[in-house]
Amino acid sequence: MKTEQKHWTAEGGWQDLKNENLGDSANLVTVFGSRTLLEDSSKFDEIKAFYPKAHIVMGSTAGEIVEDLVYDDSLAVTAIQFEKTELKVASMDINEAKDSFDAGVKMAEKLKGEGLCHVFLLSDGLHVNGSEIVKGINSSLDKDVPCTGGLAGDAANFEKTLVGLNGQAQENLIIAIGFYGDSLEVGYGSVGGWDNFGAERLVTRSEGNVLYELDGESALDLYKMYLGDKAKELPGSALLFPLGLKFDEDSDTIVRTVLAVDEEKNSMTFAGDIPEGCYVRLMKANFDKLIEGANLAAEHTTQKGGGSGDKLAILISCVGRKLILGQRIDEEVEAVMEVLGDGTTITGFYSYGEISPVVESSRCELHNQTMTITTFAEV
Repeated sequence: MKTEQKHWTAEGGWQDLKNENLGDSANLVTVFGSRTLLEDSSKFDEIKAFYPKAHIVMGSTAGEIVEDLVYDDSLAVTAIQFEKTELKVASMDINEAKDSFDAGVKMAEKLKGEGLCHVFLLSDGLHVNGSEIVKGINSSLDKDVPCTGGLAGDAANFEKTLVGLNGQAQENLIIAIGFYGDSLEVGYGSVGGWDNFGAERLVTRSEGNVLYELDGESALDLYKMYLGDKAKELPGSALLFPLGLKFDEDSDTIVRTVLAVDEEKNSMTFAGDIPEGCYVRLMKANFDKLIEGANLAAEHTTQKGGGSGDKLAILISCVGRKLILGQRIDEEVEAVMEVLGDGTTITGFYSYGEISPVVESSRCELHNQTMTITTFAEV
């Protein structure tokens, strides 16, 4: 396996960060960039000219990760030549969040086949129910085939997210990459680092990923109380206080973050389901724990992994972490590099949702407010 990287900024244009002269031999290219840049069709044409035979996967972001730095309004391009691993790509349009489960099933069905060892998913970040997509995938994939990936972002605007496969990036698109064979080592880890605060509250009224009431009272009014003056900045300011969700007393905490609010319906739409009868607690940031969480996520990926040749790490971290960490944002990427080492090619983006199994399980979950890492190496 070989990798190379290019980075585009308005100030410097295209720059080669690592040049292995892959050109025609690259079979997969990931492109993470700002929504406005992905709307420029000329950028896709330029990337296609660099790598004419590769599948080109594109996703809009709330920030791009390149090596040990985080950028805005740039394009992070990573080309990969898999030498022993077969690839298959699939895509489909999704128009409404209620279709998310079926979309997950259909995407998995398109990729199922002999030798399938991993699925990487990239989805529109606003018009889907991420947890339902994951449930659909889990219902169709074999239990020993993990899935990782994320939901596209749009800075803190929550207006439009774009995804592309071998063409112009667009709204309402889900894409997936299937990896086949026994020569690919895949590692994954997903860790948060937020603190619970306040009382545990019962979800008393919800529909899928739309939350109306906690303990019989308006969930939106509760958020506004905690946000104070920042309530005017909803939905973006709700990223400061995600929800920690537990399906029962013994389950792991899953973090959910807000995508939209509806003042008329007095509701909040989250990236994944908030089922009635589950318990939630508000969460707040702990700077040191967020960075420690990134380090721990990287350590989890090393439980698998190995191999010869280049190693690739795709980091998908939540936009909420980026807003909280501010000027310290590079520290969480540096914490990952401390574990994975300088020899690992690192790319990724800030997202509206992260997809990864819980550690030691192949069943994927939708996460929010985590650093989620997927590593690839061929043996």
